[in-house]
Amino acid sequence: MITKNQIKYIKGLSLKKNRIKEQCFVVEGEKCLAELLNSSFEIVELFALKDWIDENKVIFDKIQAVSFKGLERISNLKSPNKVLAVVKLKKQEILQQESVVTLVLDDINDPGNLGTIIRMCDWFGVKQIICSENSVDIYNPKVVQSTMGSLFRIHIIYANLSTYLAKVTTPIYGAYMDGKNVKDIKINQKVHLVMGNEANGISEKIEKYISKKVVIKNIGGNTESLNVAVATSILLHEFCN
Repeated sequence: MITKNQIKYIKGLSLKKNRIKEQCFVVEGEKCLAELLNSSFEIVELFALKDWIDENKVIFDKIQAVSFKGLERISNLKSPNKVLAVVKLKKQEILQQESVVTLVLDDINDPGNLGTIIRMCDWFGVKQIICSENSVDIYNPKVVQSTMGSLFRIHIIYANLSTYLAKVTTPIYGAYMDGKNVKDIKINQKVHLVMGNEANGISEKIEKYISKKVVIKNIGGNTESLNVAVATSILLHEFCN
């Protein structure tokens, strides 16, 4: 049976300050757990329905069988999905660029957008994302859930973007409304691609590091702008092919 202290602790991890304090975050659902179990992330505790435990034959000394009502009490989801894990945060250092594109995110605020972007990076083979220090936390429950497990395969760090970009030796592309049509650009070397904030785009302090501005051509001519996750997906399709 789940104790009141366990409920308080797990529910508390929905807040960033508690994730930092405890150095843990929550992962929920069968898909995300399947990806987690195949990753190098450390699971601290696992709570699951008995049929999930029997079906998956997970060997883990801190697994606890719970009822659906018990799972409801610790879940952040409206409809809990069989299994929930408490997982250790992972310290990550900047890698040497392994893929054609290193994605840079300048103050992305929406958890759903960040989760979708992480998933798209996984799809297009982008190995590393550099997030500004003010971007939404990758361990936010909504981010974790919307990545559908891609979070465990993408190298993501938070950094002072000015300091980071000042040292970058590859071309740095930025998404702008007045840039060159991405269809007219040929990528033949490793690059950085900067995507800006949902409302304000790329900040002025970062703009000075951009060597080439790109745009997705507005063929219809009616919609004012694209959602940042959609725009990132289109640009990655062009840059990574």
